[in-house]
Amino acid sequence: MSGPDDTSSRGKSGPDGAAGSRPSDTELSARLEQLNSSLGQVRAKTEVPAPKGQDTSSKSGVALAFRLGAEFVSGVLVGSLIGYGIDRFFSITPWGLIVFTLVGFAAGVVNMLRVSGEGRKIGSGKS
Repeated sequence: MSGPDDTSSRGKSGPDGAAGSRPSDTELSARLEQLNSSLGQVRAKTEVPAPKGQDTSSKSGVALAFRLGAEFVSGVLVGSLIGYGIDRFFSITPWGLIVFTLVGFAAGVVNMLRVSGEGRKIGSGKS
């Protein structure tokens, strides 16, 4: 009987082009461990700790900008719709629309501050 490497190494070349010069599993494991330790050292040197109080999530700036815009617009729209409904129900046109559009504007600004993280500073009294 022949070993497992006898038939599999015929006609194949190793990484350096020599026929039948495959590294053993122990050599490959040693190379992998060496690479992992080297990568760990490089990563430890290049990682910068995030400043305290900063949002470390992986949101991109564009996604945050769209979310802030949506928060503001939705606040104004909801306030305007409520004001329009109150105007129609109580026949007090245009006062309900004016008042609730301003309330929606304020709610939109508060939501934007909350999403951006500035709202936590305002609510806790920290600057």
